[in-house]
Amino acid sequence: MKALSVEKGKKHSKEDVIFGVVNYTLFAVFTLICVYPFYYLIINSLSANDLSGNGSINFLPRQLHLENYKQVLQLKGLAAAALVSVARTAIGTVCTVLASAFLGFMFTQEGMWKRKIWYRMLVVTMYFNAGLIPMFLTMQNLHLTNSFWVYIIPVIVQPFNIILVKTYMESIPKSLQEAAEMDGAGLMTVFIKIILPTATPILATIAIFAAVAQWNAFQDTLIYITDQKLYSLQYILYQYINQANSLATMVKNSSGGTNLNMAALATQQTPTSIRMTVSVIVVMPILFVYPMFQRYFVKGIMIGSVKG
Repeated sequence: MKALSVEKGKKHSKEDVIFGVVNYTLFAVFTLICVYPFYYLIINSLSANDLSGNGSINFLPRQLHLENYKQVLQLKGLAAAALVSVARTAIGTVCTVLASAFLGFMFTQEGMWKRKIWYRMLVVTMYFNAGLIPMFLTMQNLHLTNSFWVYIIPVIVQPFNIILVKTYMESIPKSLQEAAEMDGAGLMTVFIKIILPTATPILATIAIFAAVAQWNAFQDTLIYITDQKLYSLQYILYQYINQANSLATMVKNSSGGTNLNMAALATQQTPTSIRMTVSVIVVMPILFVYPMFQRYFVKGIMIGSVKG
């Protein structure tokens, strides 16, 4: 107790105080640099379109309104596209996590047939691929083009994720599996009841990677999908962002148009406002998902990286 009271009453030296001030200042600046882009998007999407368009909104919103969000959320096909994105994110994340967990576990099993050869073949795929055209022909021959499963099947097996899981599982004491096997547990029982609960941090980390990748993806829609019912949210919004300038120009030069909804949108919003609003809509859902897994993230990445 005496030693504890002495420690609490210890005065910090001048060097310690300076270091603390500098340390907290640097972290505060770094935090501001990371947070400000998101804040900038939000205040510009909520401010007057003309002020946002000419770059007048930098720190505080002005002439607040929600008309931008109202107009963007009324875009044709947005609800169906959002459902596709949510479905691909949920299903794709679950499939990727399960595949990474099982394959990572199997690569730690010395009894796996030709384990080292299969592992080396997996690693090679991180550095070499056939290219876009062979990939498209493969998807076409497998009848995955214009199919929802083109979003899921090609990304189930991710070498980097499997390597992370394998490294993590190698840090789990072998005695746990040996004890379970002595009690009569089979390989799948060990995997489901022992390995999966123990590997929660790395699986949560893989879930973050998979969910972010699935939610933000739009190029697979661009390459493999022509059926508008299967368009993802990001692809729909990507189209509107690219068309913003041309739509604004078209409405300025003509009072009529074939697409009244898009013409009205271009009239009421500047291209900058469209980009800001769309960016917020795309980013916000994944920002709510990340905090649920954040506490596992550092532990999942770091554990197993240092041996001994």
